[in-house]
Formats: sequence, structure tokens, C-alpha cells
Amino acid sequence: MSLIALPQNVCKRKRVALFVGYTCLNDCRFCVVADKRIYPDKSTEQIKEELEDAYLKGAREVVFTGGEFTIREDVFDIVRFAKEIGYTIIQAQTSGRMFSNLDFCKKMILAGMNEFSPALHGHTAQLHDFLTRRKGSFRQTVLGIYNVRKLSQNRIRILTNTVVTKYNYKFLPQLATLLTQLGVHQYQFAFVHALGNASKNFKEVVPRKTDVLPFLKKGLNIGIEKGLRVMAEAIPLCLMQGYEKYVSEFYIPPTEIREVGYTIDKFEEVRTKEGKVKFSQCKICKYCNVCEGPWKEYSQYYGDEEFQPVGD
Repeated sequence: MSLIALPQNVCKRKRVALFVGYTCLNDCRFCVVADKRIYPDKSTEQIKEELEDAYLKGAREVVFTGGEFTIREDVFDIVRFAKEIGYTIIQAQTSGRMFSNLDFCKKMILAGMNEFSPALHGHTAQLHDFLTRRKGSFRQTVLGIYNVRKLSQNRIRILTNTVVTKYNYKFLPQLATLLTQLGVHQYQFAFVHALGNASKNFKEVVPRKTDVLPFLKKGLNIGIEKGLRVMAEAIPLCLMQGYEKYVSEFYIPPTEIREVGYTIDKFEEVRTKEGKVKFSQCKICKYCNVCEGPWKEYSQYYGDEEFQPVGD
């Protein structure tokens, strides 16, 4: 039996993550949906139907994702619709590049966006643009963060995500410093999931988790000291001793995933039963009942020696 207690503020609100399609401004070296770009994006009518259906099933939070949600011509209409039918949290999960346009920012805020989740993968333009394979993307994303913070006067929560790769893990502390300077409310370091481009480029992109840990924890400390909410995703608890309450899986709400062509009703079940894996030694670890383990693709390549059971 595990002795660790779940964090007290675990989110229980139901969320729908609505993929509008896979068209994107970037072509990230680690993109997990890169191989899905052959599928057409959803129509406005289809998205509205899915919003209504998810709401009737109890969802009160929506995360618009893709691909890049913000490049759609109907983006403001869709956000307004979500607000009108009763969603209380409307999050744009985005590269953040469109928000470099001040007028676009204003329209998104007026439409009803109240959470902004941009992705920043490097502390410099050279690193971020290399990872996104789009010159100028760093400048646009950083400007987008600045614009949202300025226009919303701190009313809109800014929650950034960084995919941790071989290229950027040593610079997580520098990135954390930048994020605190930009005034974000939360940042997450998400260990790369080896699907899509990340699977194709596995040797180039995916580091060992134990190599990442010193830099990741130092990066978390910078935000902790500033009073920010910080998280690490897809790092098993045996590697996060002393940082257990910063494991993001504790805070992921019950989520329905609406991809293009299929729906996952309970993402938490699919994530733990099919997406991630635990090992024979995990059975004697005190974290066994609350740890999800690493993504299965990681262990298929690197094995399980890094993951050693922790005693009481």
C-alpha cells in the first residue's frame, strides 16, 4: 500500500479536449500528431455539435487543440459559441503565434477565451525555432504571451507547456527564468511522448529521464521560489522524490478526448491502461498505487532499469 497522499486540490471538473484538426503553423521535431495531418480538419458545424454533446455529458471545461486552433477562420465564432452554451473554462492550447497580433488577442478575449496555453520549447529564438522548424516562431510566441498578459490585466491564466527533448533539457532552468519574467501563472515540463515525429526521430529527440532530472528539478525550483504553479508530466514518481506534488498527472481532470474520427470517453483510463506501463519492480514500490509509469514507447527503447522501487 502506498503511503503517499494525493494532493488536496486534485481537479474533479470534467473537461473535453477538442481537436479541431491537425493543420498547424509549426512542424515540431517532436509533434505527436504529425502523422495525422492527412486527415481533414473538422467543420464549424461538427465542432459545435461536439461542444453541445460534451456539455450535455457534463463537461464544463473545453480545451481547443490540434494542430493549431487559432488559424481557423471560424475561431472567434467557436469560442463565442462555447461561452454561450455554458462552458466556464475555455482554453486555447496553441503555439501562441497568432497572439502576436494585438487585434487577434482582443477578439479572442472578447469572444470568451479565459485560459491561454502557449507552447514555448526554448529559452532562445535559436533553440525554439530549431525545434518548431519555423523561423520567427519564438518571437511571436513570446510576444503573444506578453500581449495576453497586458490586455487581460492578469485576468486570463497563462499556462505554458514545454516538451522536454534531448535538445532543450539542459536549458530548462534558463527557460523557467524566462517564463517567470514573462509573468506566466503556471508552467509545465512535459517529457516527450514518442509518437508522430518524436517516434520517427526517437534517437535524435528522446533523452533518458535520469539525464533530464537535475535540470528539470532546478527548473521547477525557480518557479516554486516565485510562488508559481509548476508541474512535470510523464516522469514516474520514483524519479520525483521530494517533488511528488509537482507531478501533473495528479491534476489532470476527468477528460474526454475528441480527436478527428474518434472519441476517447475516459482519457485517464486509456492513458494508464494502454498509454503507459509499469514493471514487475513497481509492485513493491510505495508509489505503486498512485504512479502511472512512463509512456510505453519510452521503455520499449530504453528498458526499465531507471525505474527502481522506493521503500516506505
